[in-house]
Amino acid sequence: MDTPIVEICNANIYQNKNLVLSDVNLSVQKGQFIYLIGRTGSGKSSLLKTLYGDLELTEGTGKVAGYDLRNLKRNDLPFLRRKIGIVFQDFQLLGDRSIFENLEFVLQATGWKNKMEREVKIMEMLELVDLKTKHFKFPYQLSGGEQQRVSVARALLNKPELILADEPTGNLDPRTSDDIMSLLFSIHKETQVPIFMATHNYNLIEKFPAEIYKCVDGKIVKEEDLLLF
Repeated sequence: MDTPIVEICNANIYQNKNLVLSDVNLSVQKGQFIYLIGRTGSGKSSLLKTLYGDLELTEGTGKVAGYDLRNLKRNDLPFLRRKIGIVFQDFQLLGDRSIFENLEFVLQATGWKNKMEREVKIMEMLELVDLKTKHFKFPYQLSGGEQQRVSVARALLNKPELILADEPTGNLDPRTSDDIMSLLFSIHKETQVPIFMATHNYNLIEKFPAEIYKCVDGKIVKEEDLLLF
């Protein structure tokens, strides 16, 4: 079996020095699509932030895309995040830049020095999310669904080994949410990039079934083990 993209063992997850999840054990392999469910405040976002290095892992062990989270230096963060695509609930696009410029900003920040290569890559990603003809528009000129498509394109720019999605449909209506999920599942099927998605939208899970872990009582439990609690 291949080395897991994510391997967390006996980890305690803290937010502002408060213990939010204890004894976390999690493995994510290439080709997996995993939902992380649980109530607001149950620790979903804290776990995702730990995986992309926004929160420090101080207890237990953890590796993500070959990087040891316990020994992660500040200088390592840009390199770790090149290997991770992140899709946020609130899009986090730069409002004063066009869609093209938003994506170019990411490529420049991650070492793409050739302007022509950047342009080819950006248009390739925008075509993938069906926004190639809107590259000149600004975020405020797009619908919420279109903005989230841009954010998916941004997450894919550097051929990530892992996609983390934190409530990616949280600000979208049901029909647009279905569109975004169809897009994520299509990309996942085509690329086999593992997707680890936090959500509390159970309707989506029914429509787009996949493996499920749940944050419950400060623990992370696989769905089939829930009956043991």
